[in-house]
Amino acid sequence: MALLLSVIVFHTPGAGMLDLAAVLAGSLALVACRRAPLVALLVSTACMLAVVVRVQPGPPATFPVLVSVFAAVSAGHRLAAALASAIFLGVDLIVNLPGATGSVQSLQGTTLLLGWFVAAGVAGTVTRHRQAYLEEAEQRAVEAERTREEAALRRADEERLRIARELHDSLTHSISIIKVQAGVAVHLARRRGEDVPPALLAIVDAGGDAMRELRATLEVLRDTDRSDGEAPASGLDRLDDLVERARSTGLPATVTISGTRRELPVEVDRAAYRIVQEALTNVSRHAGGAAAAVRIDYADEELVVQVDDGGKADPDAPPVPGTGLLGMRERVAALGGRLRAEPRPGGGFAVRAELPFGEPS
Repeated sequence: MALLLSVIVFHTPGAGMLDLAAVLAGSLALVACRRAPLVALLVSTACMLAVVVRVQPGPPATFPVLVSVFAAVSAGHRLAAALASAIFLGVDLIVNLPGATGSVQSLQGTTLLLGWFVAAGVAGTVTRHRQAYLEEAEQRAVEAERTREEAALRRADEERLRIARELHDSLTHSISIIKVQAGVAVHLARRRGEDVPPALLAIVDAGGDAMRELRATLEVLRDTDRSDGEAPASGLDRLDDLVERARSTGLPATVTISGTRRELPVEVDRAAYRIVQEALTNVSRHAGGAAAAVRIDYADEELVVQVDDGGKADPDAPPVPGTGLLGMRERVAALGGRLRAEPRPGGGFAVRAELPFGEPS
């Protein structure tokens, strides 16, 4: 646009360097239309008015003013745009009225320019309304997404509360009865001076641990503000109790710990305890009274947990993974570790988990 107007003004009789400078300034002011529409409107109108008054280059001198009027209306400055349009049209009409003979043509030219300015104002108004509609639609989309997220969180909280109620009404009641009955049997045996069967003592201890962890789980399920969704479960600090309880059921078990002990992240500590717990449970259920060897190795970058048993597992007929092994794999995979659970070449079964260290929490 600046080049076109410069050529027109350059070939207009009586035009000089000041006129070329005014055309360039008025055209280049349009660069600021988006960030400062009022400044662009003021500069372009003033510069092009100066050109119109001095050399009357014709309708092309209106182009920068039309663009700035459109930008000002789009930005919501309709009054300023109307005022600038009226001043420009009024000056143009006065300049182009040399006498009575040219008044008709001047009025026709001004009427044409008035139509252009009205069109620019209408286009700016439509653009502004369209932009407002798009912003409103985007805001509605954001609000709808937020509403969906809130509804999903609310449904998740309701489901957690339902699960908590079901666990409380079923498992808590059943475990309490088992623990109480076992405790009564232990009490009666001691009153009669009889030796208490180790299995009864193991049931009492296991029932107490189960109740403790179940209560912790129920607290997490009912606490909807908790973000991790995990109960504060046991860690390797309770490994000795776990192994001792396994021994009390008749399972020969040993524990070997190597490496330098260090503080573990909660997730790693919990996963290691659960892996040993599940592995010892599987030995008791499937290995036919075979001995179990638990090894905990604090390596440089990972914690290695291995549980071997001397059962009759056959490498040629590996067992079908149950829920326990699947749970192990999920825990280890969530921590970015590796798990091997398979029969040993020399007989028996081996569970080996390699859990990478993270920052302790």
